[in-house]
Amino acid sequence: PSTPAPAPGGPVKASPLARKMAQDARVDLSQLKGSGPGGRIVRKDIETALKAAPVQAAAQPTPAALPAPTFAPVTTAPEDLRVPVDKLRAAIARRMVESKQQFPHFYVTHAYDVAALLDLRKQVNALLPEEQKLSVNDFLVKAVALCLRQFPNLNASLAANEIIRYGHVNIGIAVALDSGLLTVVCRDADLKPVRQISAEVKEMVSRARSGKVRPEDIEGSTFSISNLGMFDVAHFTAIINPPEAAILAVGSAQAVPVVVEGEVRAGMRMNATISVDHRVSDGAEGARFMQKLAEYIERPIALMI
Repeated sequence: PSTPAPAPGGPVKASPLARKMAQDARVDLSQLKGSGPGGRIVRKDIETALKAAPVQAAAQPTPAALPAPTFAPVTTAPEDLRVPVDKLRAAIARRMVESKQQFPHFYVTHAYDVAALLDLRKQVNALLPEEQKLSVNDFLVKAVALCLRQFPNLNASLAANEIIRYGHVNIGIAVALDSGLLTVVCRDADLKPVRQISAEVKEMVSRARSGKVRPEDIEGSTFSISNLGMFDVAHFTAIINPPEAAILAVGSAQAVPVVVEGEVRAGMRMNATISVDHRVSDGAEGARFMQKLAEYIERPIALMI
């Protein structure tokens, strides 16, 4: 007997397998006539439909080709500008060439945990007026000065066949001016409290930037610090400031992942690199100096005593 077709407009009867095959092959079940019981569409019906009219996969659009680059020649370029070398830039050039040619540099880098230092600075600054707030560099000047008392070979210079170990610890702080780099000097920094160091340096920097620097502001340093932390510099090396034996280059304090007791945590680290005249000192001494500096930076309350 013939199999009755499903009622027009009614639901399409199909086996689960047939529905799955039709969906995968994009076959419209409503256009098929079922051969199963009650007009039910079965697997055989789908296979027959595919043989009669195979479904073609939709063609993938071809990506549009990028246009060829074009170059528009500059019609009016600015003229070359010749800038006379001023006295400060000439002096910097002369001294830096002398340093790199005559001073055999070696470098030691250390990453310092500055979380405690930043916290102490925040607490101290909360008690001070705006114009007296301390910078990270103020603490570094004090820490370096105390370390140099224990490493006099780095608070020194070479003169002929003698190493001069200075009795005073005078820290030079590099200051960026529009015309170049100038070093102001905090004298006897190992004997002064951090607040006094900060006040003196602020005053000398102000005079330097206003063109009213005094000879005593820039003469007599025994060790220098160059800090580029305010420019978000992670690490750099500095050229020794003759006739000194060493200079410390300081980067910015940055949040980085660190491993603490086998776990990765967020930490605050600051890289610093000492450049040392190899004629005066050696790598082991430079490394010990950087380790000692860590004691003051990572336990900064000692700088306030």
